[in-house]
Amino acid sequence: MRQVISEYKNHKDVTILKKKPMILHSPKFSNIFLWLSILVIIFLGSCSIIPGWITSYTPTTMQADQILQAPSFKHLFGTDYFGRDVFSLVVYGSRASLLVGICAVLVSSLVGSALGMIVGYIGGFMDVIFMRIVEIIQTIPSILLALALAAAMGPSFINLVIAITISAIPGYARVMRGQILSVKNRPFILASRSIGTPSYIIFLKHILPNSYSPLIVMATNGLGTAILTSAGLSFLGLGVIRDIPDWGLLLSQGRNYLTAGWWIATFPGLAIALFVLAVNIIGDSLRDYFDPKKRIE
Repeated sequence: MRQVISEYKNHKDVTILKKKPMILHSPKFSNIFLWLSILVIIFLGSCSIIPGWITSYTPTTMQADQILQAPSFKHLFGTDYFGRDVFSLVVYGSRASLLVGICAVLVSSLVGSALGMIVGYIGGFMDVIFMRIVEIIQTIPSILLALALAAAMGPSFINLVIAITISAIPGYARVMRGQILSVKNRPFILASRSIGTPSYIIFLKHILPNSYSPLIVMATNGLGTAILTSAGLSFLGLGVIRDIPDWGLLLSQGRNYLTAGWWIATFPGLAIALFVLAVNIIGDSLRDYFDPKKRIE
């Protein structure tokens, strides 16, 4: 046998090609926009957690002699029609805006992914009925569905989270169902079934670990959508009712003062835009990282 292999390698007409090994690379965080996005998220998150450390002004303090003051070193974002510091309003208002978005994304992703995994793994008649219901719900635009639900239930924190959650659940369920369907019939899953592995072990140890990456990417991008939806509902008066307005309500209050105090609505709008842009950039980076085609040389 060794003699045959030796003659085969030494033959002049035969060229032996060495196959290049497949290498998986870790993510490269050299993108400056990604780092800037992470810094923006950290700063806005700090504003919602420790607002007293970010600004020295109290958002409910009214100063009659400081009404509609333009941005300056004393008031970075100027003052509003009550003499309140706009920068402190944006900082303290971030708590309600971010809390609504995070709660809505957590609940909708968990509930939607759970429903999608169950019907995708079981299949059959339940899968058909579930997908028809999801398709009917998705014919209604998510922002319109959230608006209808929020208007029907009334303005409050819980109702706002419920409205955004219900409008987002079908998307997560559809994505997770498709991922489960693509994984459960792969050869290693069929091999596990052939040797008698219980279904719950196959699901927990093989199917679930190979299905969570699209959910992470979708939840990251969905956070920006939830913040926009929350701001839009608050702009219409269907958001959180509290002494300190959130970003959407600040936009609504400042729209009547665009000529006299453009900064009242501009800076809350910039906060929303920066947060959504940063979240989308991070979501795109996660999508590239979890994509096997972009991780293989």
